[in-house]
Amino acid sequence: MKISIGNDHAGPDYKKAIVQYLESKGHQVTNYGTDTEASVDYPDFGHPVASDVEEGKADFGIVICGSGNGIAMTVNKHAGVRAGLCWTKEIAYLTRLHNNANIVSIPARYTSIQQAVEIVETFLETKFEGGRHQTRVDKISC
Repeated sequence: MKISIGNDHAGPDYKKAIVQYLESKGHQVTNYGTDTEASVDYPDFGHPVASDVEEGKADFGIVICGSGNGIAMTVNKHAGVRAGLCWTKEIAYLTRLHNNANIVSIPARYTSIQQAVEIVETFLETKFEGGRHQTRVDKISC
């Protein structure tokens, strides 16, 4: 799979661990995130991830910021993007299964790095259930 990842200053260590995991599984990763803890603006790193998903350059996206909220709000402004804020692997499972999310947003200040990798693993391994959920997903876009 092709996966784009972006993060602000709260997530460089998370990104590094996630990228290592993804590459170990043979995924192609495009990195838009910062590699330092110097303060940056999360939209600068979220928009390129969302654009890749929106344009079909990436199968999925991963975004990381302190709470996961700001960067999720940013990417969800893009047409065709359905980002889910996930702080457990169970939520990651449901956001894929029921909502067909194509970007996972991870709150670095509220998860451990190990949890973040598990969230990504669950997110990527879960297939959309479709059926009654497809009708609901079809109603998301404005």
